[in-house]
Amino acid sequence: MCQLLETIRIENGVPLNIGLHNRRFNHARNELFGGEDFLNLEKLIQCPEHLRNNILKCRVIYTRKVEKITFELYNIRSINSLKLVIDNSIDYAYKYLDRSHLNLLREQLDGADDVLIVKNGFITDTSYANIVFRKKDRWITPSTPLLKGTRRENYLCSQKISEELITPQDLHKYSEARIINAMINLENSPGIPIENIQF
Repeated sequence: MCQLLETIRIENGVPLNIGLHNRRFNHARNELFGGEDFLNLEKLIQCPEHLRNNILKCRVIYTRKVEKITFELYNIRSINSLKLVIDNSIDYAYKYLDRSHLNLLREQLDGADDVLIVKNGFITDTSYANIVFRKKDRWITPSTPLLKGTRRENYLCSQKISEELITPQDLHKYSEARIINAMINLENSPGIPIENIQF
């Protein structure tokens, strides 16, 4: 049985964006494992007292039930360049614990910090995050993500970002890119100049 993963940012002992994490977590349990009950992650996550004053990365590994919950101190990864890679068969609609397919794509880095995956002609995600592009004063995310991340969903709902179909040929329309995920918000994500995205 495949295992899934939910990654949650914890600040001062409080899990952030927990409503969207709960929705994705319980939807996946229902769709893949027949879990008809509702589990509240906020009640299941008990932050260690000695780590409460830190920013933590909480990893919830689950199938129909929660298998394991771990915590680690979080430090943002430095991403300054991306390499476009094409994979028309990749399927990551659920956040699988097994990242072997994504890791294979990372073997094509060619000196870049991460890959930016193109599927069926459209830009999707990096190997571990959604992506947004700056067009003047607007932030736009591809409408073809591999995984609908919780922070991405939050930003779309609050209209902080919008969706568009984006092809590699469209990249010249944007000035920079930033990655976002449960651990990385738009404000603190380092800007990646468009010229640092390799074809």
